[in-house]
Amino acid sequence: MIFTLLVTLLVEGLVVFIYSIARKRPAGGLLRASFIANVFTQVMLWITLNLFFRYYLTTLAMAEVVIWLVESVLLVRLSNEQLSLPRAIFLSFCMNSASFGIGWFLPV
Repeated sequence: MIFTLLVTLLVEGLVVFIYSIARKRPAGGLLRASFIANVFTQVMLWITLNLFFRYYLTTLAMAEVVIWLVESVLLVRLSNEQLSLPRAIFLSFCMNSASFGIGWFLPV
């Protein structure tokens, strides 16, 4: 579990950093917001997957959608509203797509 959290933080942090450079925005607040949001959502994901392990893929798919939306809101709130909600939704989608794609192929 710790390994997956570290990979998620690294991959999604990299996406945030690239986004910040591309949008010419300071990365610090977004990286901090991403870190806090990811720790929260990863814990919720682990609990949910353990509770509904018999329906792993369905639970994972539904949880990823919820995570995407929750992280979007958290990115807006925790970054001192450095992002609008539509931009946060886009960034969260990119972050989660990248970490999910890489995570899918990791031996966990």
